[in-house]
Amino acid sequence: MGERWTLLIVRELSLGPLRFSALARSVGGAPTDVLTKRLRDLEQHSIIARRELGPPVSATVYELTSLGRGLESPMLELSRWGMGLQKLPDVVDLAPSSLPNAMRVILHPTQDLQATLALRSGGQSFALRIADGWIDASREDIAPADLSLAGTPIDIIAAMVAGEAAEAGVEINGDRELLDQLRSLVVIPEHLREEALAGLPVLAG
Repeated sequence: MGERWTLLIVRELSLGPLRFSALARSVGGAPTDVLTKRLRDLEQHSIIARRELGPPVSATVYELTSLGRGLESPMLELSRWGMGLQKLPDVVDLAPSSLPNAMRVILHPTQDLQATLALRSGGQSFALRIADGWIDASREDIAPADLSLAGTPIDIIAAMVAGEAAEAGVEINGDRELLDQLRSLVVIPEHLREEALAGLPVLAG
């Protein structure tokens, strides 16, 4: 798991199956031969599997196995640890495909919370399903959802972290009480929260 690109592959496949070409774009910059080797190694260790889609798609996709799914929680916890080393500029240019897992990292849901959250960013749609203290994320457009947020990744994250003052760049539909509840469940290092609040004029623009 320590090989370069491996955790990025797991991160992208945690949102659902992908073709090789789409996976290559999502991980960003992995040489084709290296990505092929990483996929082969992960498949040999039963962390991912290949599946053939039937007509009319007729394509080969890669997806996490049940063993691979077990890496999601450690991956999120490692990301939470890494936030202590980040600064606000590190997340300003966050890619839309990274938004759902970024939300999973900063949100710490309670056991009793059950909700669906739709995210739309950069022409992509994602679904977060919250239940039993866990957030399941996938690439799909769910409608209706309890709450829908649309905007750039940094605008959506800023609206979650900084509250109403940072909502200008986000289209919000649905349960506002749920939004307030989710904001209360955001856990990030204090230095990032302070930077987000100090950078509101920039983020809102």
